[in-house]
Order: sequence, then structure tokens, then C-alpha cells
Amino acid sequence: MSVVTSAYLARPGRPAVVTRTLAELTGPTRGIVELPVRLMWSSERAFDLGEPDDLLWMYENVLRETTRVDDLRELIDGRTLRRVWRRLNLPRGVRLAWESRHRDLRTA
Repeated sequence: MSVVTSAYLARPGRPAVVTRTLAELTGPTRGIVELPVRLMWSSERAFDLGEPDDLLWMYENVLRETTRVDDLRELIDGRTLRRVWRRLNLPRGVRLAWESRHRDLRTA
């Protein structure tokens, strides 16, 4: 199994989900991505990854809302995550969970 469900919470009652490695994050790096309703309840769930604000907003939603490691693998790109990490507006529990597992994100 290559998921870590941490002691940190994404929100009350929901543990943050973290992958064991950043290399397994092989999501798209360009184009339009539409999130499933379980990750984004708004009717506007399409994100243009070429638009910096869209990319950040999509990553924030996926990292905060997912309960499945497959969402992370399919929607997040490890190199892109490392590049934008400091600009993401994440709940404290999500940030701590990812940084405790992936220490290089602390200095990204």
C-alpha cells in the first residue's frame, strides 16, 4: 500500500491523505482538468492548468478534499507540487501531513 493516512486532519474527522513518494504523483501538467463532484462541489469544476490561479485552486481542493490516494496520483503532478508548494493555501493539518512525510517540501 502506498498511501499514508496521517494523524493530521484535513478537516475535523477527516485525516489528510498523503502518498509515500512524490514520484507516484503523475497527474496532468497542462490542459483542462475537471474534478469529480466528490472533490469540488461547485458547478464550475474545470481548471485550466496553464492558468497559475486555476492550477493553485485545483491543487488546494484535491489536497484538502481527497480521501483516496488514486485522486492524488491521477490529478497531482509531483514536480508541479514541489514548485507551487509554498503558494498553496492549505489547512494546517494538510500542510503538516505532507511536510512530515516529504521533508523536501519544507524547503521547496
